[in-house]
Amino acid sequence: MRYREANQVQRFLRWSATTAPMSWLYLRMLHHLDRLSYRLTRGRHSLSSWLSGLPVVMLTTTGARTGQQRTAPVIAVSDGVNLVVIASNWGQRQHPAWYHNLRAHPEATVTVGGIARQVRAHEAIGEERDRLWQQDLEVYPGRTTYALRAANRPIPVMVLAPMTGQPG
Repeated sequence: MRYREANQVQRFLRWSATTAPMSWLYLRMLHHLDRLSYRLTRGRHSLSSWLSGLPVVMLTTTGARTGQQRTAPVIAVSDGVNLVVIASNWGQRQHPAWYHNLRAHPEATVTVGGIARQVRAHEAIGEERDRLWQQDLEVYPGRTTYALRAANRPIPVMVLAPMTGQPG
């Protein structure tokens, strides 16, 4: 759901996530609540998506150092058959772990609406990155605040393309 289509409560929640105190709080607790609600709804909803209207999916990556499977809730915007995820990490100084995992092991699983599909990730650069960043801002304009807070690093834009031979 684009920001302009969100109701007042959803807009408020999206805005609150851009403030330093709330992003600090959300960073530490929201992924636990999202995983729980995803499990309880059999992968159909997360608490974040239900309250804010944001398109939250579960991204399962292979650990860059451990090789173990790691699942994280992330906001994903559609771009045709691809999904786009932004490694803003709430504006933290470091990239999120899932970004490092995708760089080391680009094959991953994304669960949307209870349906898991295999994807291959690549980092968007240049005009592709700019286009996808703008597309994401239509859904979550708060990323501009994250970019200011994370000024020490460029915020990566990752494209998750379906593996061939799978339904889109």
